Amino acid sequence: MRVVLVVLGVLIIVVVVGGVMFTRFTKHGSEREKSSIEEINLPDQVFSSLISVEEALGKRKSVRAYHDEPLSTSDVSQLLWAAQGITRPGGYRTAPSAGALYPLEVYLLAGDVTGLDSGLYRYEPERHVLQKMKEGDDRDELSQAALNQEAIRDAPAIIIITGIYERTTGKYGGRGRQYVHMEVGSVSQNIYLQAVSLNLGTVFIGAFYDGEVQKVLGLGENEVPFSIMPVGHPEAE
Repeated sequence: MRVVLVVLGVLIIVVVVGGVMFTRFTKHGSEREKSSIEEINLPDQVFSSLISVEEALGKRKSVRAYHDEPLSTSDVSQLLWAAQGITRPGGYRTAPSAGALYPLEVYLLAGDVTGLDSGLYRYEPERHVLQKMKEGDDRDELSQAALNQEAIRDAPAIIIITGIYERTTGKYGGRGRQYVHMEVGSVSQNIYLQAVSLNLGTVFIGAFYDGEVQKVLGLGENEVPFSIMPVGHPEAE
């Protein structure tokens, strides 16, 4: 009996110590992984312009042809803030979201942006920074995933809107999927209007193969791509 108790005691010690070591290892591993992500501080957003909302609405249109001219980091900063930037305490953003659950993610694929290396970046609204997710210019690959649309290949930068349904359906059930789609529309219109204010052009592209876009961006299976919006300086008509 004494031998059994000793063996059980040793097993308990092994399990406890092993669990602690595993917890420490995974915690440190996740912290190391998080700290390895390169972050880029964006210029401060601007809250006024020389164009009214009414004028921006009147000039809003889809633009598919762009000059061979880079975007500035200020342009990128303003566009991303218009898409999902924080507007007041509590984390509320520029676009409405059912239950303030914010299921959308916004990415920037930079091909020719002054001050940014070519690569894929995730916009982090709370701190208004870019997180570098992937190096390299994947505009051609993304264009191929979107039926070879030239606007994606030619634009100096592309904004991609994705979403995770579960963030909203967890509260609203199946109806939540419609709420997510509504939110995509609001975010896209914000980008359109901000582009007009910056004398830039963009277009909402929804024709693409979801799986191929997920592969190019390195998305998980539960993160769905909804729109691709190339942005650039419009060619004169």
